[in-house]
Amino acid sequence: MNKMFIYITSFIALLLIIFIILYNNLIYKKNQVDNAFSTIDVVLQKRCDLIPRLVTLAQMYMQFEQKILTEISRLRSRATSKNLSDNSRIAVEDQISRTLNKIILAVEAYPELKTNQHFIQLQYSLNEVEEQISAARRFYNSAVTEYNNAVEMFPTNIIASGMRYQLKLQFQANAQARNNVNIEI
Repeated sequence: MNKMFIYITSFIALLLIIFIILYNNLIYKKNQVDNAFSTIDVVLQKRCDLIPRLVTLAQMYMQFEQKILTEISRLRSRATSKNLSDNSRIAVEDQISRTLNKIILAVEAYPELKTNQHFIQLQYSLNEVEEQISAARRFYNSAVTEYNNAVEMFPTNIIASGMRYQLKLQFQANAQARNNVNIEI
C-alpha cells in the first residue's frame, strides 16, 4: 500500500512538473512574440520621427508632389494613433513604406534636393531605419513561428487551447514588394 502511494504520488508529481514546463514554455514563447513586436514598434516610431523632417525639407523643393507629402503625413498620424490594432498598424506601416518609396523616386526629378546635405543625411537615416525594421521583422517572424509551432503541436496545443492562445500572423511582403524592380534607363 505504501509503495503504491509513492508510485501514484511520483507519477502525479511528474505530470505536474511536465505541465509546468510546457506551460512556462508557452508563456515564454508568447512573451518573445510580444517583445519582438515591441522591437518593431520602437523602430517604426523612429521612422515616424524622421518623416516630418523629410517632408518639411522635401516641401521646400517639391511643389508638384504635394499630394504624396500630404499622404505620408496623414499615414504617419494614423500610425501613431493609440486605438489602432496590431494588424491595422502593420497595414498602415506598409502604406508608409510604399509612400516613402514614391518620395524617393520623385526626388530624382529634383537635382537640388538630391544634393542637399540635410536631405542626404535624412535619406541615409531613413535607409538605416528601414534596415532595422527589416531585421526586427525577421526576429518577429522567427518568434511567431516558434510560438505558432507550440500552439499547434501536441501536447502544448492542449494547454494553449485551454489558455485560449491563438495563432499569430507573420509580417509578409506586400504584392508590390514582390514585383521585380524595373531598372531600365
